[in-house]
Amino acid sequence: MVISRTIPTSSATFQVLEGTEIRVNQNFDQPLLYTIEKMYEMLSPWNPEREYEDGLFRQSIPEFDHRAYREALVNAFGHRDYAALGRMRVLVDDEGLTISNPGGFVEGVTVDNLLTVEPHGRNECLMGALKRIGLAEKTGRGVDRIFEGSLYCGRPLPDYSGNTSASVSVFIARSAPDRLFMQMLDEERERTGRPLSLKSLLVLDALKQQRRLTITELSSQTHTTDAVTRSIVEALVEAGIVEGIGNASNRSYILSSKVYARSGKGSGFVRQSDIDKIRYPELIMKLARQQGGEIRRRDVESLLHLTEKQAYRELAKLVEKGALELVGQGADARYLVVK
Repeated sequence: MVISRTIPTSSATFQVLEGTEIRVNQNFDQPLLYTIEKMYEMLSPWNPEREYEDGLFRQSIPEFDHRAYREALVNAFGHRDYAALGRMRVLVDDEGLTISNPGGFVEGVTVDNLLTVEPHGRNECLMGALKRIGLAEKTGRGVDRIFEGSLYCGRPLPDYSGNTSASVSVFIARSAPDRLFMQMLDEERERTGRPLSLKSLLVLDALKQQRRLTITELSSQTHTTDAVTRSIVEALVEAGIVEGIGNASNRSYILSSKVYARSGKGSGFVRQSDIDKIRYPELIMKLARQQGGEIRRRDVESLLHLTEKQAYRELAKLVEKGALELVGQGADARYLVVK
């Protein structure tokens, strides 16, 4: 009980709720290393595993990644504010796993830059000790492992939105692994001999969720610069995992046709890749109306980044449908909106 007298704010709680029923409510006031190991072990009975078949082999995938849980646990103890009242808390309930600790993010760290900010903590001496004995990630990027635990299984990302100025909280939702997504990552790892980087995983996850994004949109979602994002995307395109649609400023990216085919959603790829062509008539008519009811071929070339022949064909289709009327010939040709 010496530690509770010298550092009364070092206590922790492990709780398990099923509905409104309390299944476990264990408090800890013991030395830090004992508490970390005990709380790590206590998750096992409440962390069911699912079997995942990969060819001839089977592997068990826990609902909550073991390494991610350990990193989140160590981070909570290592970065908590020991001058603040309150307990470090692990909560397992029907929705998922929540790990929280007193003390908000240290200065300079936010939810948006969590994965990119230079590592620094509140208790450098403590974290240094945890790194030396192998409990904490030596590079100070333990949060990367927390995200990787979800990304490699195609699950929702860890949620830090519950943070306040007084506490840090990470929520990991219960979710079945996305086996097809995992298979894609495993195949890429076998091909290159190394796992995909965290930033590549974030890009793939964003495309999986949003279907189709530009470089700017991907940069915003992954909190990286356009230059870095473009480099990542180009590597994924070269690997055949991602495909680009459109040209120049209109270029966007989707998961490749082989990814959609593997999931049995080939029609989804066709729908995503053809969306520009489907919108061509709509965009041409919109510009024509904005220009007082007329449009020229060079306007379409500029608007949709098409060649001269491609622009002519799109306009000819609208003339055939009766939406536009051709007036004049050659360089003087213009297309009027039919009232």
